[in-house]
Amino acid sequence: MSEQSKKRGGRRDGAGPKFKYNEPTVTMRIPQSRVEYLKAWLHSQSPDLRNDSSNNIKIQTITINPKALEIPLMLDYVAAGFPAPVAEAIDRGIDFNKELIRNRASTFVVTVNSLSMLNIGIDIGDKLVVDRSIEPKQGHVVLAVINTEFTVKTLMIEGIGDKKIIWLRAENPDFASIFPMDGDDFLVWGVVTNVLKDMLKK
Repeated sequence: MSEQSKKRGGRRDGAGPKFKYNEPTVTMRIPQSRVEYLKAWLHSQSPDLRNDSSNNIKIQTITINPKALEIPLMLDYVAAGFPAPVAEAIDRGIDFNKELIRNRASTFVVTVNSLSMLNIGIDIGDKLVVDRSIEPKQGHVVLAVINTEFTVKTLMIEGIGDKKIIWLRAENPDFASIFPMDGDDFLVWGVVTNVLKDMLKK
């Protein structure tokens, strides 16, 4: 075999996959229910991610006009992208007071000031209807307080009993998810029920 042929084989310096942490890795077996949690936790350790928790948040109470203001409601569902006949399409009126508010005393409006939930359609300037009377559950978008700072995230609840893990998932890979630890002052302040978006400002 020629010297040139010998040089073609073997491992070359710098070859192979590049690891995110620039260090050797190990193989581990973990419970399937913890896979998403661990992936999100590792992702959140990147120094390039942004943390949008803030105590500078505007929370507004709901003011209801006692006189109902009904907006015409289309009879049929509308398919985006395809025109539909308009004739006979108006069914009845809809009162947004009743549509958006389940419990007046516990309902507030919060203005979004972050892009951390952009991938599920929540943008800066959107207004979120938040109801404090709803029991928060897995997958709800919530307004949470951690160590006196507010944040809007998707509530993740994994496991049961003493093995339950609660964390807050960002819906934008540029932002870190939040993992409350023992000793943190953590509270789910309310559940987001609706998103109000001003399309004329886009």
